[in-house]
Amino acid sequence: MKIGISGFGIGKSARPLTLRTLAHHAERLNFATLWAPEHVVLFDSHESKYPYSEDGRFLAGSTINLLDPFIGLAYAAACTSRIRLATGICLVPEHNPIELAKVIASLDFLSGGRFALGVGIGWSSEEFAALGIPFERRAQRTCEYLEVMRKLWREEKSEHKGEFVNFSGVRCFPKPAQGRNVPVIFGGESLPALRRVAKYGTGWFGVNLDPDQLAAKIAKLDSLLKEAGRDRGEIEIIISPYHHQVTPADLRAYHELGVAEIVPFMRLPPDDSQIPGYLETIAREWIEPAAKLV
Repeated sequence: MKIGISGFGIGKSARPLTLRTLAHHAERLNFATLWAPEHVVLFDSHESKYPYSEDGRFLAGSTINLLDPFIGLAYAAACTSRIRLATGICLVPEHNPIELAKVIASLDFLSGGRFALGVGIGWSSEEFAALGIPFERRAQRTCEYLEVMRKLWREEKSEHKGEFVNFSGVRCFPKPAQGRNVPVIFGGESLPALRRVAKYGTGWFGVNLDPDQLAAKIAKLDSLLKEAGRDRGEIEIIISPYHHQVTPADLRAYHELGVAEIVPFMRLPPDDSQIPGYLETIAREWIEPAAKLV
């Protein structure tokens, strides 16, 4: 089992020196992945319900620094050579899919095939409205956009005729170093989210699930994969316990459920000089025992 780092490029880790320090020492200590979140805009108040808080409020507030994930990850790519770089998550339906395919291909090409696309359909109708994008049918838009991007990553010349996207005679280079096989890791815990994993994903990123809750979700995912003619071996499972108070001793329970990567909640120290020692402590407590679970 591997251990990742969430919240890359938000809050303290949006600062240039902090980002470089975090990326360098995370790689040195064998953390698996840097997960970078995405929101283009935030709001002081909103009617939309953030799914991971009791009152529906976005926990980080509206004035927190939050980098564009692709720029933050490209910056990290230049500071590292091995660690995986992932969006955790990218709000795919808020993007033009041709432009997004180009950005992803460029990042994967320059990083030597280290990028993974964490995908979400979004929760903030206010953000969609500000961007001039319909909130309705965003799930269907996301799935078509993924189909478009995979065509552009795979084909020499592409065309597409769909509900949301139409083009022909398109060439898009460079191709990702991973080609069409850029990992697509869906977030979300609802039944529709699990259906998207089963039909389109190479992975699932579940949030705020303890082992008992996870077991029920995986049982459903297994059923959906079977319906889609796939099996669990095709899916990478990543879990962030988030609000659940878990310890390294809980790793075995997650491992036995098939989890490939755990992303514990971390609160960086305020001083950049303290980050190496903080990460070394996390590595001893989490990475070393996780590595023994095979």
